[in-house]
Formats: sequence, structure tokens, C-alpha cells
Amino acid sequence: MRGMKRYVDEDLQGAEFRECDLSRARLVGVVMQDAEIDGLVTGLVVNGVEVMPYVEAELDRRHPVRLLIRSDEPADLLAGWRQLRADWIATIERVRATPGVEHRSVNGEWSAVQTMRHLVFVHDSWFRRCCLGSTDLFTPLGLGIEGVADDQAHGLDRSADPTLDEVVAVRDRQAAELEAWLATVTPEQLAAPAPVPDGPGWPPYAHGRSVRQCLGTVLGEEWEHHRFCVRDLDLLDAG
Repeated sequence: MRGMKRYVDEDLQGAEFRECDLSRARLVGVVMQDAEIDGLVTGLVVNGVEVMPYVEAELDRRHPVRLLIRSDEPADLLAGWRQLRADWIATIERVRATPGVEHRSVNGEWSAVQTMRHLVFVHDSWFRRCCLGSTDLFTPLGLGIEGVADDQAHGLDRSADPTLDEVVAVRDRQAAELEAWLATVTPEQLAAPAPVPDGPGWPPYAHGRSVRQCLGTVLGEEWEHHRFCVRDLDLLDAG
């Protein structure tokens, strides 16, 4: 394990930690007012209280679709997917109402178009490659995270600058593919090992997972990134 960094009497007001691993971090005697934490958080103890069960319960209350997409029942997963799609369709209509907003970003985050391009990539990698066993190249306009090595080997084009309509057209085709699959998939198929092709390719750590686990990444990414997109649109509307 890398040497532990220790900060004592530091002024970290306004600091931003992005894509950082803060596992086992200890914040003792700190002042934390108007702070925001967004990410994969488990086992968070605040003043002796493990708070994440409360956070997760509140998120489920606000967004019941989370219960559906965590289910192992195909009917629930299909219903959850349809709700996710309906939410995205409504948000795309909101974007269309303000031409140009689809390419604007907030606080260094992805724009709405970039967010949807990333979900194109998620579909190609976590669904088509991991759930279906596809060896096809990914959609060129898809946008991977920075950790994806060798974009060209995957078929990605980092120089792509698609319009909203171009990205939505791809997303619609992918949505139809996933919905048709969910309409026929069985619990046994979901529980089976993911047919990830041998050899290099994204994601490199999917081998050994089940089809259901890989599908969970697809559905989770759809929900999370829709939340991010709406959050940033709200900020843009607020000026």
C-alpha cells in the first residue's frame, strides 16, 4: 500500500477531489460545512453513525426505479429499463428546448451530449461485449473514460463531434436492442457467467462476473448519468 498522506491544520476550503481513492480515510476534528460527496461510498461513519443505509433508503424513496433495476426478476428489470428510458426521453426534450445547451458543461463535467456518448460506450462494452459476447468494434462516437486504453483498438474516435440528433439516433437503436433482450431473458440466463470474449478489451475486469452483474453496470450507469445530467441542466438554468 502506498504511504499514507497526512494533512494537519491545512486549509482545504473549496478543494476538489476528482477520481480519487479515499478508502479508509480518516477525518478527525474537521469542519465540514456545505460539503458535497458524490461517488461510490460505503461504510461511511459520521460522528459514530454509519450513514449510508439512511442515504440509500432516501435515494430509493426518491427514485423507486432503483429498486427495479436492483431486482433479479426479468420483469422488474424490463420495467426499470423502460422507466430509465422515459426519464431520458423527457430530459432530451428539455435539452431540445434550449438549443446549444447540449454542448455546455458545468464545473468541468461532461455536457449532455458527452454524457450520452459515454452511455453509448457503456452499452457497447458492458452489454454487447459482456452480456452478449460480441467481438464487434464499439460505436465510433462512443466516449470512454480516461482509463480506457487504445481507443482506436476499440473502434472509438476521440475526435468525433456528433450532434445531439446523431447521438440520440444511436441511443434509440441501442435502447431497442436492450429492451428486446430484456423481454426474453430468463433468470437462468441472468445468473450465468458473462460470455466475455477472451483477450484484451474493455472492461478488462469483467471476466468471472455474471450476466446480471454486467447488466447491473449498464442500468446503474444509465441512472447515475441521468442524475448527473439533470443536476447540471438545473445549474445551467439557474445561471
